Amino acid sequence: MHPLDDPAVARAAEVLWRYHDLRHPETTTDVGIGLGGHDPSVADVVAGLHDRGRFPLVVFTGANAPTTRDRFPRGEAVHFRERALELGVPDAAVLVEDRAANTGENITRTRDLLAARGVAVRTVTLVSRPYQQRRAYATCRRQWPEVEPVCAAARVSLREHVAAIGDAARVLAMLVGDTVRIETYAARGFAIPQPMPEEVRTATELLISRGHTSRLP
Repeated sequence: MHPLDDPAVARAAEVLWRYHDLRHPETTTDVGIGLGGHDPSVADVVAGLHDRGRFPLVVFTGANAPTTRDRFPRGEAVHFRERALELGVPDAAVLVEDRAANTGENITRTRDLLAARGVAVRTVTLVSRPYQQRRAYATCRRQWPEVEPVCAAARVSLREHVAAIGDAARVLAMLVGDTVRIETYAARGFAIPQPMPEEVRTATELLISRGHTSRLP
């Protein structure tokens, strides 16, 4: 049985999907930052925003995780850069940070790379998988408070994203994991606090009770 064929699971997953979508309007910023991970649509979104003149410079950031090593053997950022170049982003407009192992390091290592290059940054566009937006925003506000971040991601539905990734259980586990990290990482000082509506807590608890726990912190 497909996990989303269970109506209760599907409803809970949709609650979390909406929670993480910050719905920031597309705007012009100094730099676009493509956060590494298993979702290659990040590179496509970055390329589209760059083509529309939303930022002149791109940084792809990310090494590898156990879940991405086989798919992106040369590193997430390296593969995302190659995809962006295929889509027409000029090589001179792309920097690569290929050591970050988590979202906090995505932010701090990108910040340090740009500082070393003498790039003045006041605003950034954080491009991530759709359900990473809230955590990316909260992390950036804590780790790089001097800049104003906006978030962007592929504008797709939950079911469209699951179809693209090809693994519903993985997506559900990641949704749960990112939701739990909102509060646990704020408590640890890694990110700023975010509101957590009761319906989000209830949906998270239901998905945990159904066994979608492999990406819990």
